[in-house]
Order: sequence, then structure tokens, then C-alpha cells
Amino acid sequence: MEFKRVPALDKCFNILSLMASSKKPLALSEIASALNFNKSTVYNIIYTLVDLGILEIGEGKFSFGPRLYVMGKAAEKSSELIRTIHPYLEEVRDRTNLTVFLGMMSDTNVIILDKAESTRSLKISSEIGVRIPLLAGAHGKALLSQKSDEEIHQIISQKGLKQYTRYSCTDKEKYLALIKNVRKERISIEKEEYIDGIRALAVPLPINKLHLNMAIWAVGLKGQIPNNALREYSATLKDVVHKIEDRFSLQT
Repeated sequence: MEFKRVPALDKCFNILSLMASSKKPLALSEIASALNFNKSTVYNIIYTLVDLGILEIGEGKFSFGPRLYVMGKAAEKSSELIRTIHPYLEEVRDRTNLTVFLGMMSDTNVIILDKAESTRSLKISSEIGVRIPLLAGAHGKALLSQKSDEEIHQIISQKGLKQYTRYSCTDKEKYLALIKNVRKERISIEKEEYIDGIRALAVPLPINKLHLNMAIWAVGLKGQIPNNALREYSATLKDVVHKIEDRFSLQT
């Protein structure tokens, strides 16, 4: 579904960014002048943020409020999670010489949260923060395997199964069977289903204590993931996920 950008949210973000870069609280007139915004527009946005607890006012000037602090601590916790997992991505990379990604669902897409790139001169690469289709490749099946059948049916009905390559699975029942197999084997193997010439292996990574459903996947060119290496690479990914799960189960 196409979305319509909301100008008020752009202005809101610009105001928050300005305040983040300022070393002192700012008056409404200072904000309007710095951003070249109409004062009435700034007034409405600022006082909405005050009402929400995102900003607070003191002596006629505005600064960040307690609710934004709470949200920031939640974001910091997520960052700590990624930092904790990163060495394990590097371990998979070092044991396979493939590029390794960490991601999680974002609506009906997958957002790449972190990566450890292969040291090969010819490698697969993508930027952190990039969104890729959920219903495509090994990563999607690893994430969907952590969802209920009802949720999976709903997502497939909403988005449909797209023919990315001649190897893509577009049959709903076969696709559901593949996801059930991932639940059983805890590994998803893709042979050029999303991009021609690219293979991938993915493992589900449920962080139950934090109620997060994530996945780790290793990606390479077809020649870098030959059939006779699939068992070894699968074992590597499963081994590393067990280490991550043990790490978080021991945390209080």
C-alpha cells in the first residue's frame, strides 16, 4: 500500500533534531526562527509534545521530557542487544566466510539491524537499516516460523507470494510446508529463490525474555555455498544461535 507522507511529522522530527543538537533549552521563537517555520505551526507541535511528555517547559523554554527519556532507554536497550549479538555474527562470518545479517520483522518487511561482512573481495553486501521483502528468501521463512499459522496466512493473503526468480515458491501450500519444516529443523536454506545466483541459510532467533523474534542469515554467491557445504554451514548457524540463546537465558 502506498503511503502519503505527513508534513507535520517531518516538522516534528526537525524540531526534535534541533533540540537534540542544542546545548540549552529553546524558546518557541528560537525554534521557529532556526527552522524557518510558522510560529503557529511550531506552537501546536510543541505543546502537543509537551502534552505527551516528550517535551517539558520551564521558564518559557522547552527541553526534552521524561517520556522521551524512557523511550530513549528502550532504544538503548535494543542497541545493547545488537552489540551483544554482533560477535556471534562475526563468528559465523569467520567460520563460513559469508556475509552474515541480523534482522527482524517490520510490518511485512524485514529490517537489517546488523551485519558482519565477508572478507572476500567478491561478496554480498547491504546497508544496515535497509528493508527487504519478508516473503522472499531464507530470512523470511526463518522469521515467519516464529509466527502462528493464522498470522502467516494473514500476511500471505495481504502481500501474496511474488515470483522473484524461476526458483521462487509461489504456491501457498508449498510455502507453508517449507515454514513448517523450518520450525522442525530450525534452519531455512534458499537456493536462488530471491536473487539469481545468490544462496542463503537462515536460522530463527527468538529472544523469549525480551519477546523479540529475530533471525540470522548467511548469504553468498552460488559458488560460495555449494551443496556439499550446506550441512556444515547449517550446523555453524545452529551452534551460534544456541550460544546466543544460552547467553540470554543466563542474563537476569
